[in-house]
Amino acid sequence: MKFEGQLALVTGASRGIGAATAVALAAQGAHVVLTARSADGLEQVEEQIHQSGGSATIAPLDLTDGDSIGRLAQAIGERWKALDILILNAAMLGTLGPVPAIDGKEFNQILTLNLVAQQALIAAFDPMLRKSDNARLVAISSSVGKSPRAFWGAYGASKAALDALVTSYGEEMRNLGKLRTAIIDPGRTRTKMRANAYPGEDPMTLKTPDNVADQLVEILAKDFDTGTRFNLR
Repeated sequence: MKFEGQLALVTGASRGIGAATAVALAAQGAHVVLTARSADGLEQVEEQIHQSGGSATIAPLDLTDGDSIGRLAQAIGERWKALDILILNAAMLGTLGPVPAIDGKEFNQILTLNLVAQQALIAAFDPMLRKSDNARLVAISSSVGKSPRAFWGAYGASKAALDALVTSYGEEMRNLGKLRTAIIDPGRTRTKMRANAYPGEDPMTLKTPDNVADQLVEILAKDFDTGTRFNLR
């Protein structure tokens, strides 16, 4: 197994790409900590992992709650020495529309989850990542973070900033150990977020979250250069 004995933390793990990634990592031997707001969804994913012979721990929480990330890091740090894999997947789409029409309150919510909470996760788990022999941090991003698109300004801005944040962290760690970061653009995938963005699209024309997860696991097992951006097929 590729990740036997390793510890992974996956955010937004109650459904979609996050859930599929957690299942795929557990299938390769990792003990996976699952986080999301939906306890019911997390329990279903945990049960799926256990039925397949894997191991997982659920931690229902709201990443936008100011103290929740610190409490999570403390709890995990008391049980495990190092964190080997951190998957930053949790995000919100928000309302698509022209930049002048962006609602300030909603924009703040998008930035809080898609960017501010991600920095808090990096900061909270940095000590555990440094203790790993081969840590990998992956941020699930979007093509609109790299190539801006009309009506996607709010979400795209949050992803562009996330890409810069994670890549900067990778450069800071480049000569301090084996920690590597990567940006993953999953592309057209059959998720609830995609359905909300493209309500008239035939979901059967899209790849599944399982397909994304399988590719992600292969990437994590590689010796990729820190800061690499992967555009999935």
